[in-house]
Amino acid sequence: MKVLIFGSKGYLGQNFLNLYPDAIASSADISDPALVRGELETHNPDVVINAAGKTGRPNIDWCEENKEETIRANVTGPLIILDECRKKKIYWVQLSSGCIYEGDKGGEGFTEKDKPNFTGSFYSRSKAMIDQLLAEVPNVLILRLRMPFDGTDNPRSLISKLKNYSRILDVQNSITCLSDFMETAAKLIEAKETGIYNIVNPGTMSPYEIMLQYKEIVDNSYECTRLTLDDLPDVVKAGRSNCVLSTNKIKNMGIQLPSVQEAINGSLKELAENQN
Repeated sequence: MKVLIFGSKGYLGQNFLNLYPDAIASSADISDPALVRGELETHNPDVVINAAGKTGRPNIDWCEENKEETIRANVTGPLIILDECRKKKIYWVQLSSGCIYEGDKGGEGFTEKDKPNFTGSFYSRSKAMIDQLLAEVPNVLILRLRMPFDGTDNPRSLISKLKNYSRILDVQNSITCLSDFMETAAKLIEAKETGIYNIVNPGTMSPYEIMLQYKEIVDNSYECTRLTLDDLPDVVKAGRSNCVLSTNKIKNMGIQLPSVQEAINGSLKELAENQN
């Protein structure tokens, strides 16, 4: 299986390169139809994975000030990949985000069929728009994750991001262990599944709970204070999605991921070992 990866230099793109060592790594601008078309014609892949996109640095507030660039990366680019892959009948994968919802849907969690209900940030609006469009067409697998983390000190990992802040939000969320995500993604791609799939670890944790464990396991000198939703508008420019996603769809396929508590604990222990 010949795999072509757009956005191969990013956090997720690098992990897909590790998953598929023989994959073609592309850094082409996906908002340029000629460049996308050229990559497909040159390499003739069986599968295209789009790991390109803008989440902003250091966070999604960046997207509020760079809306045109966000649109090009998060909306225009995937539509161009869609069109070029359609012409060549190539199966492709879009990496999405669960940060298009707010709440926990009465404790059930949002399913893949639920319409987005969070519009508090431009980033989330851009991801919701492309999700809804791609969900209507065939031959596309949409992998939806939330706040990915691992046991490395990668600056794009949730744990590494959080340790740079002294005030941490205490609201329950779905999050994704990256190693579990990659294992699940491989199974779905191998089976040529299409449509939307939520890939988060079962259960919820708040960022504050994560960092209390970080202090206990990784760095005893770390200190933080608890932030509530009422405090949030004072410290961020764009709204933040806090939500719980349902994992029933992948569970019904026989895919059972470790609980979020187990995944966080394992990643923190790995991080502690890596720092010694």
